[in-house]
Amino acid sequence: MSKPAARIQLEEGLERTCGIDYSSQGLPTSGESPRHSAVLILFGELDDVDAEAHCSSVSDDLDVLLTRRAAHMRHHPGQIAFPGGGAEPGDADEIATALREAEEETGLDPAGVDILGTLTPTYMQVSNNLVTPVIGWWRRTSPVRADQSESHEVMRVPVADLLNPAARGVSVLQHESRTFRGAAFQLPARFGGDIVWGFTGMLLSSIFDGVGWAEPWSREREFPVKPGRS
Repeated sequence: MSKPAARIQLEEGLERTCGIDYSSQGLPTSGESPRHSAVLILFGELDDVDAEAHCSSVSDDLDVLLTRRAAHMRHHPGQIAFPGGGAEPGDADEIATALREAEEETGLDPAGVDILGTLTPTYMQVSNNLVTPVIGWWRRTSPVRADQSESHEVMRVPVADLLNPAARGVSVLQHESRTFRGAAFQLPARFGGDIVWGFTGMLLSSIFDGVGWAEPWSREREFPVKPGRS
């Protein structure tokens, strides 16, 4: 069976070492060692729901797996995120961590996921986590559901809807006297219309740029956001 075009684009993008890049927050300055974590960025082909928007660079049925974090979570409650979490003693590496966490949070079958590669770990100061993004392809899909303890909702979002220029903008977070800005996306109304921002928005934007999927969009469109909510 031949590989889908989107998978080939992802593989080629990962092979270009400078093709997928993003700004890391650096390393911790205190003496406290960070917790090692991983997230799974899982792309696949939807079986029954096409995108509402259309994009010349991707097919309508290409999707990415996202979750809505539970409201009681200590860090980033209620935000849209990739499945993932902290490493545990039994994990062989960051890939094992990403797959285990994704299975726990969404119920997916890790046996159906092909790992295409990993990106440079980035330090998240707010949670003292050193996070490794793991990119996967859903070779054999499986049902997903929220586990409610960490994920309130699990969704397969069409990539074309995220690439729609009307859905893209810049998140603006005001914290005390500082302003933080970053790449952001607005989900379609059928997924709640939430803003995807922060670490998740940064990674999606970097991957879309790196593999050549991004469409021109206006950086003058702003999405005001607040800590803890999308």
